[in-house]
Amino acid sequence: MRGRPISPERLVEELCERIAAAPGGQWLRVAIDGAPAAEPGALADALVGPVRARGREVVRVSAWDFLRPASLRYEFGRYDPDVFYDDWLDTGGLLREALAPLDPGGTGKVLPRLWDRDRDRAARARYVDVPDGGVLLLDGALLLGRQLPFDLTVHLALSPAALARRTGGDEAWTLPAYARYEEEAAPLRTADVVVKVDDPRHPALLTEGGGSDSWTY
Repeated sequence: MRGRPISPERLVEELCERIAAAPGGQWLRVAIDGAPAAEPGALADALVGPVRARGREVVRVSAWDFLRPASLRYEFGRYDPDVFYDDWLDTGGLLREALAPLDPGGTGKVLPRLWDRDRDRAARARYVDVPDGGVLLLDGALLLGRQLPFDLTVHLALSPAALARRTGGDEAWTLPAYARYEEEAAPLRTADVVVKVDDPRHPALLTEGGGSDSWTY
């Protein structure tokens, strides 16, 4: 894949321009996908103000607030990368409470948080009405390949070496899950936008193609 260097500020601007260009009056569900080491939440947060400045309301949601209860996540042990990949995210809850309400003809009423993972109980959040043309901006890991109805997907890509280097020792057990994700979900090919973030100060937009500036993942 060929990388086009881009500043973090320009990356935010280009993504905001793409979001703002979506047809008016329609809800937009945007996923910022990436391992925690890629900091997808930070990019999603950075998009909120500029998107609103372009006239589209934003509801921020994190996939980490849609995890299954600990009794289910840890049923087969706390450090099983396959369980982390397959069973940690409550995809049914995320679909039902946050994404499906923004289908065409949906209610527009979404729940921004379903589960409090720190207290391991329901988050008790209130439903939020997303106005016409509003944007649901979701960050999380391992989001693609789950048949979730996103309208725009952005994948923050790390080389295996960078991912290992930037993943804390306590989380190193998750690395096989991300390797499996690359094989099964193929986010480099399936995401609408792919951004290389090995060096977060110097990201690059990736596109198909060869040449001397291509990046071998």
